Amino acid sequence: MPASKTALDPARLTAAVERLFSVLRHGNPPNDISLTAASTLRRLEREGPRRLTELAAAEGVTQPAMTQLAQRLERDGLAERTTDATDGRVVLVRVTQAGRDLLARRRAVRAEHLTALLRDLTPEDEALIAAALPALERLAP
Repeated sequence: MPASKTALDPARLTAAVERLFSVLRHGNPPNDISLTAASTLRRLEREGPRRLTELAAAEGVTQPAMTQLAQRLERDGLAERTTDATDGRVVLVRVTQAGRDLLARRRAVRAEHLTALLRDLTPEDEALIAAALPALERLAP
């Protein structure tokens, strides 16, 4: 692999991503769900139904905490618990259409917020960000 002309500084990238995340978070809709709830719904949307134990491990929370979160999501109509078709003893959590709709609204609000921020960039900076998108998407599949 050829050496790049500019070395990537992981600490600088981390700081920039953290600041960008903070800015985007301020663009969340009013009365928004928690970050863990949003992350869990995104995971269910992307990966399909999952066991509570799998969700807890993937989200870095305890199983009791994930159980409480799943109950709240279910109560709010954003997720539902179902039994596994291959093993009736296994309970799976899946995102509902209302959960998908909420995620779509969150993305739209954040995209609108980001669009306003991008207006302040030069065309060169926009091109650099566009060029980096494929690599960033590979970092967080």
